[in-house]
This record gives sequence, C-alpha cells and structure tokens, in this order.
Amino acid sequence: VQLQASGGGLVQAGGSLRLSCAASGRTFSSYAMGWFRQAPGKEREFVAAINWSGGSTYYADSVKGRFTISRDNAKNTVYLQMNSLKPEDTAVYYCAADRSKITTTPRSYDYWGQGTLVTVSS
Repeated sequence: VQLQASGGGLVQAGGSLRLSCAASGRTFSSYAMGWFRQAPGKEREFVAAINWSGGSTYYADSVKGRFTISRDNAKNTVYLQMNSLKPEDTAVYYCAADRSKITTTPRSYDYWGQGTLVTVSS
C-alpha cells in the first residue's frame, strides 16, 4: 500500500483544513487508518484513527471535538477534517495504514505516507 497525504497549508487560528490521504491498492478497505503528527523537536503523536468500515473511531484528547476522521473506501481515501485550529496543532501530519486492527500506537502501523505540513498562525 502506498499512501499520499495532501491538504496541508497555512491557516489562521480558528480556521479549518481538510487533509486527504489517498491509498493505492485494492485492499484499502481492509486496513485501519490513522493520522499522526510531529511538531519540530517533538515525538510523533497519535491524532485519530478509524477502523476498516468507518464504524469505529478514536481521537487524541487534544483534538476531540475539533477533528473528524472519515473514509471513503470507494475512493481509497481517508480524511481528517480539522476545525477550530490552534497554533499548537502546527505539525507535519502523516497518514498510516494498519493491516490488523485500529490502534493508537505508531509502531503498530505497517505503511506510512510522506506527510503534509499544517501551520496555524496566531
């Protein structure tokens, strides 16, 4: 599976962005998908995850109520809608695919996209 993240950019605090992650391959619908982020000088952290059907989602406490993860298996794409953005949301955002289960642990994921930069100005 190859993953291509897009949709990052510069936005003012309080604004919104929608990230997309397009996957290659016919088995996309069998993968759990996750979004992670890494700010300069910090470790990669979990943001959100969704199971293969879209029926189960997890969020980090820091984004709960502001971010929404979703997927369209017909389009082999997972999305991250980010609302009410804050300067502390500034990071490179990565999408990842897990063959076995929905999880918040980065090392459990099997495939990673290249990342897209989100910058939130105050």
